[in-house]
Amino acid sequence: MVRISIPNLPIRPAGPPNALTRLPLADQAKHLGEFLADGRGQTLVITGAGVSVDSGIRAYRGKEGSYSNPNYQPIFFGQLVEDAPRGQMFRRRYWARSFLGYPPVRDAQPNPNHIYLASLQALGLAPHLITQNVDNLHRKALARVQAAVARNSPSGSSSPTSPSPFPSSSGSGPTGSPSSSTSATHIGPHLDPSDPVLELHGTLARVHCMAHYHEQTRDAWQMQLAEENPVWDETAKMMEETGQKPRTNPDGDVELPGADYTHFTVPTCAECTALGEDHSVVKPNVIFFGETLPVAVKDQSFNLVHNASRLLVLGTSLATYSAFRLIKAAREAGKPVLMISQGPSRADDTEGVDKMDTRAGPVLRAFLDQYLESHSGPQVQGVLSVLDSGIVKSLPADDPRAVSPSS
Repeated sequence: MVRISIPNLPIRPAGPPNALTRLPLADQAKHLGEFLADGRGQTLVITGAGVSVDSGIRAYRGKEGSYSNPNYQPIFFGQLVEDAPRGQMFRRRYWARSFLGYPPVRDAQPNPNHIYLASLQALGLAPHLITQNVDNLHRKALARVQAAVARNSPSGSSSPTSPSPFPSSSGSGPTGSPSSSTSATHIGPHLDPSDPVLELHGTLARVHCMAHYHEQTRDAWQMQLAEENPVWDETAKMMEETGQKPRTNPDGDVELPGADYTHFTVPTCAECTALGEDHSVVKPNVIFFGETLPVAVKDQSFNLVHNASRLLVLGTSLATYSAFRLIKAAREAGKPVLMISQGPSRADDTEGVDKMDTRAGPVLRAFLDQYLESHSGPQVQGVLSVLDSGIVKSLPADDPRAVSPSS
């Protein structure tokens, strides 16, 4: 049996801050501006969980690089899909916990980091973005910025240099306020190469069955879970009303010590049931520990690196190889890489990776202030109108009063 473990970073003694980290903020912003200018509109952005922390979503690792919650035991892909009573129990545990953990992620709003990065996309400085996050916040932010640009355009539409945040198959345009379901990356066999956001590890916004890839929105699946599990639904409503919520992890999983999942009902795929198949396994469109990336997603990520002139990497330790190998590919091709992220990363010893060991948000904002002051046009006016619209939400304290449903 192959042992699968959660990726972690080697422990290294902290060294003195490098030259880029020691720069004053204005000079860091100037360095970023020169980096983007040299990219000539072909800079590719890669983000991680650190970008979403200010939206009240926890990162997996702290700024020292260690796993923030070493006692947390996620469900691995093999456990979720195991065709045995043990697998059924793992699925009950996953969906019960996710039933309570999904709403806070669904309702999270873009923070300033998301707005700043969406601004880089709308301004044509970095049109494409790869994120390791499954929270859909980059798409929400880009939709907001694109709508603002469209309102400020003479024709009422966004610039052709500013890509739509939606896959072409979604039927949504840049001026709308899409639900999480219509704006999510489809992780099946086909991807839209023009999609400006690639969710490397998938999205919580959709689910699918393993048998035939029948896909539906997570909101619709959430309603089915609520109907099948009224006791859990009442508990979820009580938690919402009282604020007594359990600790939520970045993947929407929550911790419920001592909870009994025996009586939690996991519905089967309705389309499979209509075909006479009543044992289909439904999973979210996210990549579990121990699961390989879909070929289409992997290929698209390497295509984006191939077509990029350079990489801007933000808010990530790059502990997962699926992200780190993109940095390796860029460096092997001789492409510059700039990281702006706090704490150690897997790329710290990679030759040619420049790093500012600091929070990305202030650097991005300082650069945008400089850039917007010296430029004009509908994109600039649109960005200015929403630049301060990001919402900062503190991480919730672990509430010891949070309760688990009784059977």
